[in-house]
Amino acid sequence: MIRIRRAVRGDAPAIGRVHVETWQSAYAGLLPDSMLAQMSDVRQSALWARTLGDPREGRGVFVADDEERGVVGFGSCGLVRDSPEGLDGTEKRVGEIYLLYVETDFQNQGLGRRLLDAMFRQLRADGFDTAVLWMLALNPTRFFYEGLGGVPVGERTDTFAGADVDEVAYAWRDLAAPLVRRRLAPDAQRDEQG
Repeated sequence: MIRIRRAVRGDAPAIGRVHVETWQSAYAGLLPDSMLAQMSDVRQSALWARTLGDPREGRGVFVADDEERGVVGFGSCGLVRDSPEGLDGTEKRVGEIYLLYVETDFQNQGLGRRLLDAMFRQLRADGFDTAVLWMLALNPTRFFYEGLGGVPVGERTDTFAGADVDEVAYAWRDLAAPLVRRRLAPDAQRDEQG
Protein backbone atom coordinates (compact mmCIF):
# COMPACT_ATOMS: atom_id res chain seq x y z
CA MET A 1 0.00 0.00 0.00
CA ILE A 2 1.23 3.48 -0.84
CA ARG A 3 0.09 6.54 1.04
CA ILE A 4 0.58 10.20 0.24
CA ARG A 5 1.70 12.22 3.25
CA ARG A 6 3.45 15.43 4.16
CA ALA A 7 7.22 14.94 4.24
CA VAL A 8 9.21 15.16 7.48
CA ARG A 9 12.88 16.02 7.93
CA GLY A 10 13.82 12.34 8.27
CA ASP A 11 12.62 11.83 4.67
CA ALA A 12 15.42 14.04 3.29
CA PRO A 13 17.84 11.22 2.32
CA ALA A 14 15.10 9.24 0.57
CA ILE A 15 13.78 12.32 -1.24
CA GLY A 16 17.34 13.17 -2.31
CA ARG A 17 17.81 9.66 -3.71
CA VAL A 18 14.48 9.68 -5.58
CA HIS A 19 15.19 13.20 -6.85
CA VAL A 20 18.55 12.22 -8.36
CA GLU A 21 17.46 8.86 -9.79
CA THR A 22 14.23 10.06 -11.38
CA TRP A 23 15.67 13.38 -12.59
CA GLN A 24 18.56 11.68 -14.35
CA SER A 25 16.24 9.07 -15.86
CA ALA A 26 13.59 11.57 -16.96
CA TYR A 27 16.05 13.93 -18.63
CA ALA A 28 18.52 11.48 -20.17
CA GLY A 29 18.83 12.51 -23.81
CA LEU A 30 17.00 15.79 -23.18
CA LEU A 31 19.78 17.54 -21.24
CA PRO A 32 23.56 17.39 -21.68
CA ASP A 33 25.26 14.57 -19.78
CA SER A 34 27.37 17.14 -17.91
CA MET A 35 24.18 18.59 -16.41
CA LEU A 36 22.87 15.17 -15.41
CA ALA A 37 26.16 14.28 -13.73
CA GLN A 38 25.98 17.33 -11.42
CA MET A 39 23.15 15.84 -9.37
CA SER A 40 24.26 13.91 -6.29
CA ASP A 41 22.37 12.17 -3.50
CA VAL A 42 24.47 13.88 -0.83
CA ARG A 43 23.84 17.41 -2.11
CA GLN A 44 20.14 16.80 -2.73
CA SER A 45 19.68 15.19 0.70
CA ALA A 46 21.28 18.23 2.37
CA LEU A 47 19.09 20.58 0.34
CA TRP A 48 15.94 18.66 1.31
CA ALA A 49 16.98 18.54 4.97
CA ARG A 50 17.23 22.36 4.95
CA THR A 51 13.88 22.70 3.16
CA LEU A 52 12.10 20.30 5.50
CA GLY A 53 13.69 22.00 8.52
CA ASP A 54 11.86 25.22 7.63
CA PRO A 55 8.17 24.85 8.62
CA ARG A 56 7.07 27.37 5.99
CA GLU A 57 8.90 25.59 3.15
CA GLY A 58 8.39 22.07 4.44
CA ARG A 59 4.60 22.32 4.52
CA GLY A 60 4.56 22.16 0.72
CA VAL A 61 6.55 18.90 0.38
CA PHE A 62 4.69 15.59 0.03
CA VAL A 63 5.89 12.02 -0.45
CA ALA A 64 4.47 8.81 -1.84
CA ASP A 65 5.42 6.31 0.86
CA ASP A 66 5.36 2.57 0.05
CA GLU A 67 5.02 0.40 3.17
CA GLU A 68 7.84 -1.89 1.97
CA ARG A 69 10.17 0.35 -0.03
CA GLY A 70 9.70 3.70 1.69
CA VAL A 71 9.62 6.94 -0.29
CA VAL A 72 9.09 6.24 -4.00
CA GLY A 73 7.93 9.68 -5.15
CA PHE A 74 7.67 13.26 -3.99
CA GLY A 75 6.48 16.71 -4.96
CA SER A 76 6.92 20.24 -3.67
CA CYS A 77 4.96 23.45 -4.02
CA GLY A 78 4.78 27.02 -2.76
CA LEU A 79 4.66 30.65 -3.83
CA VAL A 80 5.15 31.15 -7.57
CA ARG A 81 8.79 31.93 -8.42
CA ASP A 82 8.30 32.87 -12.07
CA SER A 83 4.78 33.74 -13.18
CA PRO A 84 4.11 32.95 -16.87
CA GLU A 85 3.05 35.77 -19.18
CA GLY A 86 0.06 33.78 -20.45
CA LEU A 87 -2.03 34.04 -17.29
CA ASP A 88 -5.18 36.00 -18.07
CA GLY A 89 -5.27 38.29 -15.04
CA THR A 90 -8.23 36.62 -13.32
CA GLU A 91 -5.90 34.85 -10.90
CA LYS A 92 -5.78 36.27 -7.40
CA ARG A 93 -2.84 34.35 -5.97
CA VAL A 94 -0.62 32.03 -7.96
CA GLY A 95 1.23 29.09 -6.46
CA GLU A 96 3.75 26.85 -8.16
CA ILE A 97 4.43 23.13 -8.32
CA TYR A 98 8.23 23.07 -8.15
CA LEU A 99 8.94 19.36 -8.52
CA LEU A 100 7.03 16.13 -9.07
CA TYR A 101 8.91 12.84 -9.46
CA VAL A 102 7.94 9.18 -9.08
CA GLU A 103 10.41 6.28 -9.29
CA THR A 104 10.23 4.45 -12.60
CA ASP A 105 9.07 1.18 -11.04
CA PHE A 106 6.12 2.97 -9.43
CA GLN A 107 4.90 5.01 -12.38
CA ASN A 108 1.56 4.18 -14.01
CA GLN A 109 -0.03 3.71 -10.58
CA GLY A 110 -1.56 7.17 -10.27
CA LEU A 111 0.98 8.39 -7.70
CA GLY A 112 1.83 11.53 -9.67
CA ARG A 113 -1.83 12.42 -9.82
CA ARG A 114 -2.27 11.79 -6.08
CA LEU A 115 0.82 13.88 -5.22
CA LEU A 116 -0.36 16.70 -7.47
CA ASP A 117 -3.78 16.56 -5.81
CA ALA A 118 -2.18 16.84 -2.34
CA MET A 119 -0.14 19.85 -3.46
CA PHE A 120 -3.20 21.53 -5.00
CA ARG A 121 -5.07 21.04 -1.71
CA GLN A 122 -2.14 22.60 0.18
CA LEU A 123 -1.94 25.56 -2.19
CA ARG A 124 -5.68 26.09 -1.87
CA ALA A 125 -5.46 25.92 1.94
CA ASP A 126 -2.71 28.56 1.74
CA GLY A 127 -5.02 30.91 -0.19
CA PHE A 128 -3.90 30.26 -3.78
CA ASP A 129 -6.49 29.98 -6.54
CA THR A 130 -4.15 29.02 -9.40
CA ALA A 131 -1.17 26.68 -9.73
CA VAL A 132 1.52 26.71 -12.39
CA LEU A 133 4.19 24.17 -13.23
CA TRP A 134 7.25 24.74 -15.48
CA MET A 135 8.73 21.79 -17.36
CA LEU A 136 11.09 21.11 -20.26
CA ALA A 137 9.33 21.87 -23.53
CA LEU A 138 10.70 18.68 -25.10
CA ASN A 139 9.62 16.47 -22.20
CA PRO A 140 7.52 13.59 -23.55
CA THR A 141 5.40 13.50 -20.37
CA ARG A 142 3.68 16.80 -21.17
CA PHE A 143 0.53 14.84 -22.04
CA PHE A 144 0.26 13.82 -18.37
CA TYR A 145 -0.37 17.42 -17.27
CA GLU A 146 -2.61 18.13 -20.25
CA GLY A 147 -4.64 15.01 -19.40
CA LEU A 148 -5.19 16.41 -15.90
CA GLY A 149 -6.53 19.70 -17.20
CA GLY A 150 -3.30 21.72 -17.31
CA VAL A 151 -3.41 24.53 -19.88
CA PRO A 152 -0.21 25.86 -21.53
CA VAL A 153 0.25 29.49 -20.40
CA GLY A 154 3.83 30.44 -21.20
CA GLU A 155 7.27 29.64 -22.48
CA ARG A 156 10.76 30.68 -21.45
CA THR A 157 14.40 29.86 -22.03
CA ASP A 158 16.16 29.22 -18.75
CA THR A 159 19.85 28.73 -18.08
CA PHE A 160 20.58 25.64 -16.07
CA ALA A 161 24.12 24.51 -15.22
CA GLY A 162 25.48 26.65 -18.05
CA ALA A 163 23.08 25.37 -20.72
CA ASP A 164 19.99 27.07 -22.13
CA VAL A 165 16.84 24.96 -21.91
CA ASP A 166 13.39 25.71 -23.30
CA GLU A 167 10.53 25.34 -20.85
CA VAL A 168 6.75 25.54 -21.01
CA ALA A 169 4.33 26.42 -18.20
CA TYR A 170 1.01 24.74 -17.44
CA ALA A 171 -1.68 26.28 -15.25
CA TRP A 172 -4.65 24.99 -13.29
CA ARG A 173 -7.18 27.61 -12.24
CA ASP A 174 -9.60 25.40 -10.30
CA LEU A 175 -7.66 24.02 -7.36
CA ALA A 176 -10.89 22.90 -5.69
CA ALA A 177 -11.52 20.12 -8.23
CA PRO A 178 -9.81 16.96 -6.93
CA LEU A 179 -7.48 15.50 -9.55
CA VAL A 180 -8.06 11.99 -8.26
CA ARG A 181 -11.64 12.23 -9.53
CA ARG A 182 -10.92 13.85 -12.89
CA ARG A 183 -11.06 11.63 -15.94
CA LEU A 184 -7.77 11.42 -17.75
CA ALA A 185 -7.61 11.94 -21.49
CA PRO A 186 -7.35 8.52 -23.30
CA ASP A 187 -3.61 8.91 -24.02
CA ALA A 188 -2.90 9.85 -20.42
CA GLN A 189 -4.89 6.87 -19.10
CA ARG A 190 -2.80 4.55 -21.23
CA ASP A 191 0.60 6.10 -20.58
CA GLU A 192 0.47 7.99 -17.26
CA GLN A 193 4.02 8.81 -16.18
CA GLY A 194 3.51 10.62 -12.88
